[in-house]
Amino acid sequence: MQTVIFHVDCLYAQPLQQQIWSDYVLEDKRARLDKDIRENTVAKNFRLTIDGDNEHKFEDACLAISQFLFTGPQIVNGFNKMFAAYSWAEYDTRRALLEAVYAVYPNEYADSVALKIQTEIDPDLFALSAVYLLRHDPTVNNQNNLKIAMVEKFPGYDSIAVLVQLENYINNNDGSKHNRLPDLKSLFKHQRSTGRKVIYSFQRWNRDYPGLAIVQHANGEFARDKDGRLLVFQQLARSGSDLPYFLRNGSTPQGVYSLFGSAVSKTKWIGPTPNLQMGLPFEHPWHRYFHQPLAPRQDSLQLYKQLWPATWQKYDPIMEAWNAGKIGRSAIIAHGTTIDPAYFEGRPFYPLTPTMGCLCAREEWDVKTGRLQLSEQYALVNAYLSSPGKDGYLYVINLDNEQSPVSRAEIERLIK
Repeated sequence: MQTVIFHVDCLYAQPLQQQIWSDYVLEDKRARLDKDIRENTVAKNFRLTIDGDNEHKFEDACLAISQFLFTGPQIVNGFNKMFAAYSWAEYDTRRALLEAVYAVYPNEYADSVALKIQTEIDPDLFALSAVYLLRHDPTVNNQNNLKIAMVEKFPGYDSIAVLVQLENYINNNDGSKHNRLPDLKSLFKHQRSTGRKVIYSFQRWNRDYPGLAIVQHANGEFARDKDGRLLVFQQLARSGSDLPYFLRNGSTPQGVYSLFGSAVSKTKWIGPTPNLQMGLPFEHPWHRYFHQPLAPRQDSLQLYKQLWPATWQKYDPIMEAWNAGKIGRSAIIAHGTTIDPAYFEGRPFYPLTPTMGCLCAREEWDVKTGRLQLSEQYALVNAYLSSPGKDGYLYVINLDNEQSPVSRAEIERLIK
């Protein structure tokens, strides 16, 4: 059983917050789910001797580990079995292993990954292995070794989208964190000219720290409460694995997402709070992404860049969403959560919960009644849907590399 897959469908009308209920947040249900995940999905499966008939159970265990960030001797034992079987395991099994190892053991498996990358011929798995080794050893020497290995294994790597992004990530990731952000006021002014309402999700480079979202009306004003106070909504843009933006299940890419209204998910872990439907470049037909008909052979890349003012168009991080979509990432939305935040107590993002790459807002539930008590997600969707104007876009932007959550005071200074 895959316990952590996120799926969204079914267009949905906004209910009243007090009507929203989920059995997944009930105290007894959470206890049973936790027991099942720990004892069956992970421990029982990892006690097996891995073979071609049961390797999917090891994959399920890894998916749970990546989501809930489990560690311990049972996890290590299971990972060791999977590395021993790596040469003959299916693609999905190998991928799940590398993602889970990246999520919970950032250094301990460097030797194992370094050994496997020598014979890896799949571009995606090579990229997964490379980012693990780069994080373990970010020196220039190791960067060069990884690039040399990539060129030797994939002579035509510059025609393979995921490897093009891997090279860019190796070359620029550390430096990008220190680049000066273009002027945000020029972006706010630019959006006034489009006549569409937008959401900005301001994040840190270190996605362990939550960000804040705000809504800009089609007339250029920002959404405020009845007392004139800016409305801000806490969001986590970190995936469980916190893989880079260009890899499946990585943290949310920076850039522009098209907004298509709200929906409700059938996935219990997301919960019944309405979510915002989003689309990456390449995920939908271009006329849908840009909310307008396109002329034949119209340049979609140029149109994407025109969503930004001229002062932003050469700022490379805005291309993360474009490149992630080109590689094939999809199904990134803004949603709530029924996941028990206790799994993440002590982490910088607590009590928010990571996902598989979406924007996840803070929600609190009554574990006795199953009713929604507090929801930044509900408030965000309500603010966006109640704003007059046509559907527009959501911008994800890393502000800086401060090691702290984005604060209201910061955002209020930015929009003055």
